[in-house]
Amino acid sequence: MPEISYAGKDDVDIIRNLAHSIWPVAYGEILSPQQLHYMLGLMYSDQALLNQIIEKGHQFILIKEDDVAVGFASYSAKLKNDPEVFRLHKLYVLPSQQGKGTGKILLQFVVDQIRKQSACKLELNVNRNNKALHFYHKMGFTISREENIDIGEGFFMDDYVMELKV
Repeated sequence: MPEISYAGKDDVDIIRNLAHSIWPVAYGEILSPQQLHYMLGLMYSDQALLNQIIEKGHQFILIKEDDVAVGFASYSAKLKNDPEVFRLHKLYVLPSQQGKGTGKILLQFVVDQIRKQSACKLELNVNRNNKALHFYHKMGFTISREENIDIGEGFFMDDYVMELKV
């Protein structure tokens, strides 16, 4: 049975290593190798992860099978003083775990936690060409709008913003 635990500063290596294992599979057909490398550095360097945890208040969680981390997620209130809308910043599971309900368990944990904080909606961004789009639709998310985000170095994220009423 998978176990979920909160992650913190001491788990940055685990999160980074998972991202480096998952992203090439998740985005290899969507992003150029240059953009993939750039985004991993931008979002998953030690400093970037520590900033997300300490400065931005992102709550990271790990999911483990037999004491081995197989996925992670992060979330936070969209606005610091408004607990009604939360953002799912990350939800990733190893390719070997996909289709086994691991992502669903992670997502349900997040939804349960934000409901305790009086949330009414969970938002996320997903690449418009990401296979995970099907997963989010299946989990009840709907597309609310499109966003094109300039992330620097001439790279863009072409995303849908999706939301789930909780």
